[in-house]
Amino acid sequence: MTSATALQVLIADDHAIVREGLRRILADTSDIEVAGDAASGVEAFKLARHTEFDVLLLDISMPDRSGIEVLKQFRLEFPKLAVLMFSMHREDQYAIRSLKAGASGYINKQSAPAELVNAIRQVAKGRKYISIELAQQLANQVGDDREIPPHETLSDREYQTLLMIAGGKTVSDIAVDLTLSVKTISMYRSRLLQKMKLRHNAELTHYAIRNQLVQEE
Repeated sequence: MTSATALQVLIADDHAIVREGLRRILADTSDIEVAGDAASGVEAFKLARHTEFDVLLLDISMPDRSGIEVLKQFRLEFPKLAVLMFSMHREDQYAIRSLKAGASGYINKQSAPAELVNAIRQVAKGRKYISIELAQQLANQVGDDREIPPHETLSDREYQTLLMIAGGKTVSDIAVDLTLSVKTISMYRSRLLQKMKLRHNAELTHYAIRNQLVQEE
């Protein structure tokens, strides 16, 4: 049973089973209430424009626009809303990009329910949330005068395309997954290859494995 002052949470994830699972997890808390859920960025904006939420739990892989693009738009339209990115991707792939884009935190979908609840409570108080593992990675980089690796110069869509190609998907596969044209994905591929000074998909995949952006199967 939720209290009258429960935190109002909006869930944005394109998988109905995930949204339902999150509802069940959060239903066990007395201070958090799922006040709305959306299957796309467009639906999330419609709900946010008519209902006041405290926290947006946003999947990074959305069907209409990437989660980071949705995040950036929410930061412009609802600057006081805490956005907690929620993803199946490892933190070292998207967490820093999410935080730089204005997210209040980043949590992996494989995290324990108690960690999710803690993260929601923390970002609702205006704090940032990252896992202990990511905090350690960031601490290890402090004072490190390393050169910026090529993949960190990519745009969000280029980086997403990089990971998907390195994961074995074709340009056509990616176009279907992201609901974009083959021409657009080919443009992202060309740009990222040029920026990273790579010639083809094999070199791209080798780079991604060498830099631990994807795991070698």
